[in-house]
Parts: sequence; structure tokens; C-alpha cells
Amino acid sequence: ADERLCLCSLMNTVAPEAAADSRRAWLKILARYKKPDRRRSAVELAITLIPFATLWALSSAAYAYGHWWGLVLILPAAGFLVRIFMIQHDCGHGSFFANRAADDWIGRALGILTLTPYDCWRRAHATHHATAGNLDARGMGDIRTLTVAEYRRLSWRGRLGYRLYRHPLVMFGLGPIWLFIFSQRLPVGMMRGGFTPWMSSMSTNVAIALAAAALIWLIGPGAFLIVHLPIVILAGSAGVWLFYVQHQFEETEWANDTEWEFQRAALHGSSYYDLPPVLNWFTGNIGVHHVHHLSAKVPGYRLPEVLRDYPELRGIGRVTLLDSLRCVKLALWDESRGKLVSFREARMALQG
Repeated sequence: ADERLCLCSLMNTVAPEAAADSRRAWLKILARYKKPDRRRSAVELAITLIPFATLWALSSAAYAYGHWWGLVLILPAAGFLVRIFMIQHDCGHGSFFANRAADDWIGRALGILTLTPYDCWRRAHATHHATAGNLDARGMGDIRTLTVAEYRRLSWRGRLGYRLYRHPLVMFGLGPIWLFIFSQRLPVGMMRGGFTPWMSSMSTNVAIALAAAALIWLIGPGAFLIVHLPIVILAGSAGVWLFYVQHQFEETEWANDTEWEFQRAALHGSSYYDLPPVLNWFTGNIGVHHVHHLSAKVPGYRLPEVLRDYPELRGIGRVTLLDSLRCVKLALWDESRGKLVSFREARMALQG
């Protein structure tokens, strides 16, 4: 019965008052996919870390021996670093091994590679999941998004600052560098959150410093800057891009607190980023983001099973690789039209 109600709601064949019940019914359906295969999880970890280390070593050797063409290996190495972050992400949700201690310590260790203090990130990301799409709960773990009305009330300096923040060169270039290399060195937004955020940040910083010192001693500062730094920056930019497309698409949904509903925000406020298979693999299937937000306990490698069993979900919030390029211009939430719009569209609506 739950399945029939869910499928009918997706096809708009139930009354609006039944839609909320159908979205809640999805939680029962997705509960079947929560259990991870721990052997599969161990294999996923191995086939991610070993190729990353191999590509990193080969890139360093190419630099050391003057084979500059070999630095092209930096690109797939960055892809594997993105995948490492996705495993860390599953650990943060307790869905990788479904063992809290194992997931947490693996997540902390991977945070040294991704330059991300695990416990701080996990707290901010939990807030993101609990408030995504809520206009009255913006500010923690999300991309700053203003409504058209809020933007119009800003001073010219405020508008300039917001435009610079949303510019692609800042959002996907300078922004990731600032976030991963500088901002995450302190528990920004959690300064008064007690001992845990500081412990997470400082212990990660110490581990990163020791690892960097060991690598510089091993391969030299030149190789470290030419090989490792670009890998981190490319992976960071890709990660920010993924997070952007997952929520910053035209038909996403935002609502005020009185109208906001978790299941609706998850299903319709998160995209299904329909990527080619190889990119799905490197990104840990995180493009199936609407399902992930409905049930964050489903391991990333099981998300394709959900789409296989319920293909109707492919039609909700679908964004192709080409579509995603058009998302870059979107910057403001138009409450009157219920969609994200560009600065130009907002200006034309005002003139009209």
C-alpha cells in the first residue's frame, strides 16, 4: 500500500492532502536499503585509497624525473580524493559500516586527506540535512542564498558582495581554496560549541601538518606544491560544484518555517544529478541526492539500487551534466514564482 501511494503521488494521481503521507511512506520503503554490506564497504575503501596513493606516487615520480606529461595523473588522483570525501561523508551519516566507532575513526582519518575536521563537518552537515530548503534556518552547512526581496533591500555594497560571492570564479575557484585550506582550520560557526569542535579542528590540523612535513621531507617542497596542492584544489572545486548543483537548480524548493516539511524539502529541494556512470562512481553516487536526503542512512553504493527498483524517482529534480552548466547563473530565490532565478531575471521582473 505504501508503494502504491508513493508511486501515485509521483505521477500526480493523488490529492495534494495525500502527498504528505506518500512522502512519509518513502521513509519506510527506503529503510530496506539502509543496511550496508560491510565486506563491500571494506572493498570500496580499498579500491579508493590504493589507487589514490598509487596515482599520487606516480605523479610525484613524474615530477622528480622531469616527465611533465605524467602530471596528467593529477586529474584522476583528484577524482579519487573526491571519492575519499564521499566515503568520509557516508561515515558522517553512520552508513558506511553502520558501526558508530568504526565510521567515526575512519572519517577522522580520511579528514586528514580531505583537509576536513570530521567532527566539525559532521555537526554542520547534520544541520544542513535538518534544515535544507528552510528559508528561516539558513546559514549552517549550506551555500548562502538570498531571496529576491532580501537582495533588493541590500545596500550597493551588500549587493556587490553577494554578486562576488556567487560569481563562478569565486564559488568554484577561490571559494574552495579558502574553505579547505584556510577556513576549516578553525571551527567556524562553532566557536562557542564546546570542546569537541576545537578538538576536531586542532587535532586534524596537527595531523595535516605532520603529514605535510613527512611528504615534503620525502619528495621535497617543489613536488609537494606541484603535485599535492593541485590535487587538493581540484578535488575541492569538484566537491563544491557537486554540492552546488545538488541544491542550486531552477526547480528546487524553499519554504518558510511554517510551510517547510522535511520529506518534501528532501524529495523536491534536492536534485537527481544524472551523471555518466564513471562520474557517478567517482562521486560515490551522491548525485542521487533527493534519495540521500530522504534517507541519509542508505550507503552511497546502494543508492543506484533505489533508482533501479523505483525508476519513477529518476524524474524528480533531474539535472543532466548539460543542465548543470546552466545552474551557474542562478543566484536568487524568487518567492513569487517559487524558483531560483538569475540576477538578470530578477531585474527584468522588477522592470516588467
